[in-house]
Amino acid sequence: MTSPGQLEEYWGKTRNLMVTTLVLWFVFSFVVHFFVNVLNSITFLGFPLGFYMAAQGSLIVFVVLIFWYAHRQNRIDEEYGVAED
Repeated sequence: MTSPGQLEEYWGKTRNLMVTTLVLWFVFSFVVHFFVNVLNSITFLGFPLGFYMAAQGSLIVFVVLIFWYAHRQNRIDEEYGVAED
């Protein structure tokens, strides 16, 4: 992986993954909680959805997001031959 074109592709994919991850993080950190009153009209597992997302839902999404990001970045690294192991 020494050609400048491949390096540009690699960093482009890495940048896109990072931007996607940050957008998802922003949505579940701020946007969902901003609309908590609207979401409370919907129930999930017997709780108002706004309350559930504030108490547990966002935390679950964050943990899943971490594992998804690590998996996708590892696939990108393997594709371009820069994987650590």
